[in-house]
Amino acid sequence: MLIDRGESGRRLVLGVHKSVLGRTWRERLDTEQSAQALAIAQRSGIPDIVARILAGRGVSIEEVERFLDPTIKDLLPDPSMLTDMDSAAARVADAVGRGEQIAIFGDYDVDGATSSALLSRYLGAIGIKSRVYIPDRIIEGYGPNGPAIEALKAEGADLLVCVDCGSTSFDAFETAGRVGLPVVVIDHHQVGEALPTVDALVNPNRQDDLSGQGHLAAVGVTFLFLVALNRELRRRGFFESRNQPDLLALLDLVAVGTVCDVVPLKGLNRAYVTRGLQVLHRRLNPGLAALGDIARVQGKPSPYHLGFLIGPRINAGGRIGDAALGARLLTTEDIDEARDIAATLERLNQERQAVEAAMLEEGEAQAFARMEAENPAVLLTGSAGWHPGVVGLVASRLKDRYRRPTFAIAYDETGKGTGSGRSISGVDLGRAVRAAVEAGILEKGGGHAMAAGLTVRKEKEAELLAFFADELADDVEAATAEHELKIDGAVTASGATIDLLHKIESAGPYGAAHPEPVLALPSHRISYADIVGNGHVRVTIAAGAGDSLKAIAFKAADTPLGQLLLSRRGQPLHLAGSLSIDTWRGAERVQMRLIDAADPTLSRN
Repeated sequence: MLIDRGESGRRLVLGVHKSVLGRTWRERLDTEQSAQALAIAQRSGIPDIVARILAGRGVSIEEVERFLDPTIKDLLPDPSMLTDMDSAAARVADAVGRGEQIAIFGDYDVDGATSSALLSRYLGAIGIKSRVYIPDRIIEGYGPNGPAIEALKAEGADLLVCVDCGSTSFDAFETAGRVGLPVVVIDHHQVGEALPTVDALVNPNRQDDLSGQGHLAAVGVTFLFLVALNRELRRRGFFESRNQPDLLALLDLVAVGTVCDVVPLKGLNRAYVTRGLQVLHRRLNPGLAALGDIARVQGKPSPYHLGFLIGPRINAGGRIGDAALGARLLTTEDIDEARDIAATLERLNQERQAVEAAMLEEGEAQAFARMEAENPAVLLTGSAGWHPGVVGLVASRLKDRYRRPTFAIAYDETGKGTGSGRSISGVDLGRAVRAAVEAGILEKGGGHAMAAGLTVRKEKEAELLAFFADELADDVEAATAEHELKIDGAVTASGATIDLLHKIESAGPYGAAHPEPVLALPSHRISYADIVGNGHVRVTIAAGAGDSLKAIAFKAADTPLGQLLLSRRGQPLHLAGSLSIDTWRGAERVQMRLIDAADPTLSRN
């Protein structure tokens, strides 16, 4: 019998050449990686499934021990490696020593809220009260602005510290210089050679920074800054008469921001998230505890809880309500206040879901028509009726559906559009947006490889589309050449045990650049299927031995996957997804999050 290994050298799984979502199922490991997995298992004594997961994610034999136990101590670099870090720490230490009023200017997303709260809580722990300012997404837009800086100076601010923003705020910082407000920037966004004039600008992605920490979220850079600041204050004798703050107790905020900003979970980021989840489980932060309760996070928190339950609720204020709510929630020590803010964010999140659903329906129609007519390298969708705070979510949904970089743009009555884009692996969207700004097509724009924002005039939309085609068509074609689902292994419903899941979790946490393992269930019968919640499809999977496994396909009711699950009750399907622990009333059980399925009768070996 011939084994189909394809051009990648990886074997076909269960004969699935085309699943219900049009994907080919292949083993994640090629021949060389399979040999690597065997060597890891033999030398380290870890289970085969864990060895396969590690080998499939590029972990070498020499790295295994350190990878499975990432520690802040081992992975934390000397903060001084980052350009301008010592200057930033010295300037803020001066402000602390002189009792200056410090204003913190943060972005309105989760990374900005957690960065702001992290810095504010540290300053509070050393007796310095700070003022956190989060701009209104719609009225003020992203980043520092002149009126806000003038207002903060008028309120008595002696120093402005910008987190998760500021690397390209030339005009705003000209205003700061004019009114006499010193500025320190702590950021991570990609930037060009030109930088604004400030007292210090810490950004591992600035072109003269050689630290190798460009994968950090802003909150991760802010934590490094606090290490540097703490060291500088200790050097100055500041802690001779007071206790030093427990920096590690703040890692819950770092974990939330790191996961929600979808930065690669490699190196220091893995240690941040691993240790931060442990802190989060201790419920030290009243705001995070209140939000976890209202989001019904049960059991040990995981990256999934942060990315899909905690993060969207923190973001809800910035999207359609008071942008400062998230940061206020994360900085408060008042449990009652935390519960009140969490309840408000929950309500706003429900409103956001309704707005998103209406926008997505219109965006779907636009995307389908444009794909049918021209199959563009980058999808541009937009409307005058869309909410600027929700465009990023719509872009993400359409990107997943059509497998290409997508922008969703909200236009105002003058034809000015505020857009947000999401990309696919292998296509650097942030670079293309910055190039479009330099070409004069966009009024403003920037971001990361996987996400970017822009400001564009309606009449420039066709020119922008053509520009993106020139810049990104080859990358998009390469990234979408073969639509594959990489499978880490196969399991049965009876074999999907808590013990197996704990072994798999030992190679986590999983997230960007360290994807959650995907397992295949061969020819399992769907004994129950129904629609629950906000368009989710809940199923019971039965094995031949009588064992069963609960599973759910999120937001799948109107997709080919959900429709197949609902129509095949009592019949077998090949299924693929990731295992997770579902905690109910203190009891743990395994649940599967389904991401694909295939008809066994259409598969071939």
